[in-house]
Amino acid sequence: MLILAVDTSGKNGSLALVCFDDEKPTTLALVSLEGGTFSAQLVPQIAALLQNHHLSKTDIDAFAVVSGPGSFTGLRVGLAAIKALAEILHKPIVAVSLLEAVACADSRGRGRIVSTLDAGRGEVYSGIFELECTHATCISQELRTLVEFVASKELESIVTCDEKLARIFTGANLHATIVPRPTADAIARLGYEKIRAGETVLPEALDATYIRRSDAEIKQRRRDQEVSS
Repeated sequence: MLILAVDTSGKNGSLALVCFDDEKPTTLALVSLEGGTFSAQLVPQIAALLQNHHLSKTDIDAFAVVSGPGSFTGLRVGLAAIKALAEILHKPIVAVSLLEAVACADSRGRGRIVSTLDAGRGEVYSGIFELECTHATCISQELRTLVEFVASKELESIVTCDEKLARIFTGANLHATIVPRPTADAIARLGYEKIRAGETVLPEALDATYIRRSDAEIKQRRRDQEVSS
């Protein structure tokens, strides 16, 4: 099985082509994507990646894409490209939470894991996952202030790929395991496990998991509250 995986959720992104032969993954290519230019880079990079390996779009068996949380614009670009390709090629899609990927990057790989990402504005994205080897069951994903998160009682096993958060947790006498930020090849591996579990999604049903509301939604809510008051 050949999986094309895309991550455009952060300041920078990545693209990977991973082959699964007898369940053993072989990363054929991992390409970095520069932030701020995802819309211009993504489709040409996919075409170049396939050409370099003498493959065509029809050779792709499935797509894996990070669905969030992260940059609103970046996520939309990645999801739109994968939706279009999957619809044209009639191939399955798996959506992978970046919080899930961070949790699965913990080498312990078992038990309840609390994964975290810096959301800016004094806030943190947090996800609680139950890990069993390579499979993660999502308990919850939410946006909390750092103060709320540090005061939470479910902090036995914190995992983060953000050094800034790790320093904050250390200052609050909390222990956090730092893992590398997952790249698209890791997303492909998680995607393969989801395909085996039947956790695919149709192109029309694929959507971003922003967790945070957009600034436009926040402003509109404030205007509605002012009108109603």
